[in-house]
Amino acid sequence: MRGHPNSIAARDVEYVLHPVTNARKHEEIGPIVIDHGEGIYVYDDQGNQYIEALAGLWSVAVGFGEKRLVEAASRQMAKLPYYHTFSHKTNEPSVLLAERLVKMTPARLKRAFFTNSGSEANDSVIKMVWYYNNARGLSQKKKFIARTNAYHGITLASGSLTGLAANHRDFDLPFVPVRHVTCPHYYRYAEPGESEEAFADRLAAELEAVILEEGPETVAAFIGEPLMGAGGVLPPPATYWAKVQEVCRRYDVLIVADEVINGFGRLGTMFACDYYGIDPDIMVLSKQITSSYQPLAAVMISQDLYDGIADNSSKIGTFGHGFTTSGHPVPAAVALENLDIIEERNLVENARRVGEVMQAELRALADHPLVGEVRGVGLIAGVELVADKKTKAKFNPVGKVGARVFSSAHENGLIIRAIGDVIAFCPPLIITEEQVREMVARFRITLDQTAALLQVSDVTAL
Repeated sequence: MRGHPNSIAARDVEYVLHPVTNARKHEEIGPIVIDHGEGIYVYDDQGNQYIEALAGLWSVAVGFGEKRLVEAASRQMAKLPYYHTFSHKTNEPSVLLAERLVKMTPARLKRAFFTNSGSEANDSVIKMVWYYNNARGLSQKKKFIARTNAYHGITLASGSLTGLAANHRDFDLPFVPVRHVTCPHYYRYAEPGESEEAFADRLAAELEAVILEEGPETVAAFIGEPLMGAGGVLPPPATYWAKVQEVCRRYDVLIVADEVINGFGRLGTMFACDYYGIDPDIMVLSKQITSSYQPLAAVMISQDLYDGIADNSSKIGTFGHGFTTSGHPVPAAVALENLDIIEERNLVENARRVGEVMQAELRALADHPLVGEVRGVGLIAGVELVADKKTKAKFNPVGKVGARVFSSAHENGLIIRAIGDVIAFCPPLIITEEQVREMVARFRITLDQTAALLQVSDVTAL
């Protein structure tokens, strides 16, 4: 195990239960203690430097150690460190942030509701949609449709929308009524000879069939990440979103765009809805909204949803939902400063321009013996590792090679994310072309080392 007795690493093992971690393995190996960060780099308590190629958890847009965000938090802490937004109270930063988000998101969206995380935001979406449909006299219209491999959060409700088996197993999920339709991953799920558009046609037909099977009067909303993130970085096939929206509008099914990972420049547009031409009834935002310097998420809703919710709150006497820290002034102040930095430094355009370099550099690995597919848009990408390039056969067991690559990358000064045997990249939006090339060079070394190891031992021995 890393660390000496009574070190931070040893005390971590003794006292902390880690999220999304094998607890028994953690007891054996212990943590890497991240001590500080600067720009695209983080440093452990031993002084080792790492390129943070996933921006923490898809989220540190402006990089680590940005003093302007520290100062924004400090100023607000000194002025008003906390206040709630219940019972007709408000604060200036939350109002200014809501106004700014309404003006920058798609035109249909007119109001903002604040939570602390994307999970809480999607949990709130479910409750809002149910509340709204009850107000419309549509008490049966409560079911959601999501996709396999989707990630929408980890609470009982949002975790139900998530389409990943590990997030359901032994938690007794799904907990809310949800149907999961086919993941829109062309490489894995298209039929032989099927074009991207034909694949999109088939998925849209499946969506319509599920709505009709369940009964349109019972289906409330379709939720999707414009580009799927934690399920393996999965851009949709051409024309997919246009066809999905057409089906949803036909049956009065609300469209929920989960932009928790995609939002604020990741794809080289301010929002992925801009990139894919999505006109959502609800948009969910988090992560890069504050570069994760502070916990914050926002649910953006249409005027129709707001009016239905507002009318029902008048009838009942309250909108009985919210959190102690909804609209917390400190995260809101940090978000406003973070958005200023994104705009002033033209980071959305940087994501587009430098993203083209990252996509090209990673696609140059397509001939590597371990690489099956390289995919992505802007500054988000996935490299899928396979046992057989021709047949696309997966490694057995799935995830063992990815875990080895993840671990070996640390030795080469690189922090990546292994999603099974898909390696995800999502660096801070401030990354330069030179830094991208260095990041990919470190990754290539890691792949070569893993390939060499596989030549002398089987997967199970890794």
